[in-house]
Amino acid sequence: MRVDELRPLPIFEGLTDGQLAELVEGGAEVRIEPGVDLFREGQHADFWWVLVEGAIDLVRRVGREDTVVARMDAPGRWAGGFRAWDEHGVYLATGRGVTAGRVLRVPAEVLRERSNAWFPFGGHLIQGLYHTARSVESTARQRESLVTLGTLAAGLAHEINNPAAAATRTVDALETACGALLSSVVRLAHDELSAGQFAALDALRRELEPPAVDLDPLDRADREQALSSWLSRHGIERGWTIAPPLAAAGADPAWCERAATALEGPALGPGLEWVASTFSVATLLGEAKASTRRISELVAAVRSYSQMDRASLQQVDVADGLDSTLVMLGHKLRDGVTVVREYGADVPRIEAHAGELNQVWTNLIDNAVDAMDGTGTLRVATLVEGDAVVVEIGDTGPGMPPEVAARAFEAFYTTKDVGKGTGLGLDIARRVVVERHGGTITIDSRPGRTVVRVRIPVRP
Repeated sequence: MRVDELRPLPIFEGLTDGQLAELVEGGAEVRIEPGVDLFREGQHADFWWVLVEGAIDLVRRVGREDTVVARMDAPGRWAGGFRAWDEHGVYLATGRGVTAGRVLRVPAEVLRERSNAWFPFGGHLIQGLYHTARSVESTARQRESLVTLGTLAAGLAHEINNPAAAATRTVDALETACGALLSSVVRLAHDELSAGQFAALDALRRELEPPAVDLDPLDRADREQALSSWLSRHGIERGWTIAPPLAAAGADPAWCERAATALEGPALGPGLEWVASTFSVATLLGEAKASTRRISELVAAVRSYSQMDRASLQQVDVADGLDSTLVMLGHKLRDGVTVVREYGADVPRIEAHAGELNQVWTNLIDNAVDAMDGTGTLRVATLVEGDAVVVEIGDTGPGMPPEVAARAFEAFYTTKDVGKGTGLGLDIARRVVVERHGGTITIDSRPGRTVVRVRIPVRP
């Protein structure tokens, strides 16, 4: 490689021909071949790579997928060489050839020697900056990950706790109801109930149908009181446990009179208890089924949200991602927050990184709820716009001041207190949308109406 080939590169501006010659002498020219790795993520960054021509993808391993995080396609861009300033420096990504070309490869020790000889003060600044940036980045990422994990874990625990507790209570009540059912059957057998009488009682039981709409609490209490009075007049023991399930099933004193006609003598009490127990068991089974189904739905939502069992780049229905995100943030959408979904019927699936988009939706929805201070209307909409899908997250909060809206997408800019939010700033959301998916993200804010608009091409 000749000095005159490196002279046009912006990175070497200010160096003399002699200094460039020293770099060339200490380094080597390496050819770029498409699909071939020049250096690998995690290995010691023993070389400094300067692009002369061609293109290199910087690829990182994220989960089970290789993800392109950047591309070196402009002459003069560089990577690696970190061991010139830190003996533990490693490559942050794998350099993989995209188009044929050349790079100048300089050993890290040569880069360190030349840096110390030519501009020692600059070398000290770079070394300090590298150590500080690495420390700050490591701490910040760890903190952001913990905050995000804590927020989502707390929300999920809150969501699962209710159906889990309901299922536990239902199982306890079901044990009692089954005991009462078996006890009533034993008593009926002891009273020598005939087959005809039992058939008549079962026919009366099947006549009962719970109301299609839940009764008003006062109407339910009146019906239970009427049944309790009838049971007391007929000397039925444990009437307070029999009346509620019979009332819920639609029984009234007239039905009880018919049951008394079918069951003469001491069999009336155990017979009514048997009917009441069958309805109690059926009701409790329905509650247990609903509770466990809710837990299954939450687990499915978590799987959909995390995308851990799916490829990184896939065909995505944005409505599914929005719904799973709303489930994950369900604990924040209660007591005053009304969620309005306006999903377009003709919205196509898009080719995208679903897990990353779900993180964007999490941040935008969390910001909207915080802006409304827990009270207002959250609008989540999808629509088609040309060859792109548009997602709108709107809230009825006070809106952003112009100076805040102007800086909303700046890195490290936030208006939230320490410990608040999800740890994913709008700057990262913008990079996911713009750099990873070739889309756009904008904010239209005014008092009482703020809309964040994300536009993503159907195909990147």
